[in-house]
Amino acid sequence: MSDKSSRFPLSLSSVVDKKKSSGGGRDRDVAGRPQATTQTAAKNAAQSSQRAALKPVQQGLAQALRAPPVPPRAPVVPAQRLLSAAPAPRTAIKNVMTVTQTNDSHHASPLASEAVRKAMVARVAKQGVADAKVLAAMEAVPRHMFVEPGLASQAYIDASLPIGHHQTISQPYIVARMIEIMRQNRHGGRLDRVLEIGTGCGYQAAVLSRVAGEVYSIERIKPLHELAKTNLRPLRIANIRLHYGDGMLGLPQVAPFDGIILAAAGLEVPQALLEQLAIGGRLVAPVGERQQVLELIERVGQRDWRRSTLEQCHFVPLRPGTV
Repeated sequence: MSDKSSRFPLSLSSVVDKKKSSGGGRDRDVAGRPQATTQTAAKNAAQSSQRAALKPVQQGLAQALRAPPVPPRAPVVPAQRLLSAAPAPRTAIKNVMTVTQTNDSHHASPLASEAVRKAMVARVAKQGVADAKVLAAMEAVPRHMFVEPGLASQAYIDASLPIGHHQTISQPYIVARMIEIMRQNRHGGRLDRVLEIGTGCGYQAAVLSRVAGEVYSIERIKPLHELAKTNLRPLRIANIRLHYGDGMLGLPQVAPFDGIILAAAGLEVPQALLEQLAIGGRLVAPVGERQQVLELIERVGQRDWRRSTLEQCHFVPLRPGTV
C-alpha cells in the first residue's frame, strides 16, 4: 500500500489545524482567500458609509484649493477713529459753531431768505400798500426771527401766526397797511414819536422803528414782553422802548404821540389814548367784537377827533390790566 492511501480518511482535527497553519484565520478559506462573515459585512458597510460621508468634504476641499486666492478685506475702521485720524482745521470748526449758534438764536429756516422777503413785500404791494418807506421797512425786518422755529417756514406767508398765550403776530399786509395809514398825516409822513399797544413778539415794533424816530410799545402779558425783548436783542435796535403794563392807559408820561397803533380790538378806543395823540396825529385801531373794522382817528383840535372806517379785519381782543 502506498503512503497516499494510508492518509485517508482525514480526521476533523487535522483539517482544522491545516486551516490555522495557512495563516488565514477564521476569515479565510482553505485556499487562503478571505471568507465573508457577519462581522466582516457590518465592518465593510460602516467603512463604506464613512467614505460616502467624507466624499463631499474632500471634493469641497479640493475645489477650494484649486480656486484663486481671495484678496484680504480692508479692516473696518470705526467712525470715531476716522474722525480722530483727520482732524478738521480750527477755522472750519469755528465756522460750523458760529453758523449753528446763529441759526438757533435767529430761528433760521431755508425759506427765510432775502428773496422770500421780497416776494412777501411784492404781495403786500399788490394788495394796495404803496408807501415805499413802509415796504422797505417790511423787506428789511426778518419776520422769521419773531415766530417759533417750527413756524419759520411760514413766516412770510400773508397770514397771522400764533405766538403763544392766545396771541398772534399780525399778517404782513395788515401791519404794512396800518403803518401806511398812520404815516399819511399832515406832516408829510414824519413820525417823531409813536406808541404801539400790544407788543406781542416785537415784529411790528421792529418795522415801526424804521419809519419813526422813537417807538414806545406796551405789552400786558409778561412772558410776551420778555419774548419781544429776546427777539429784538439780536437786531440791536436803538430807538425802541418796551414797557410792561396796561396798554389801555397808554404812556402819558411821554405823550403826545404823532401816531398810535393798537394791535388788539376793543369795542371802542380808550379815551386815555385819544388824549395822548398829538394834534395832527393819527391813531389806527381795530374796533368791534365779532365783526371788526379798521378805524382811523385823527386829532384835528384840542377837543376834536375825526373818525373814518377803512376795511374789515380780525384781531385778538383788547383787555385791561396785566398778567
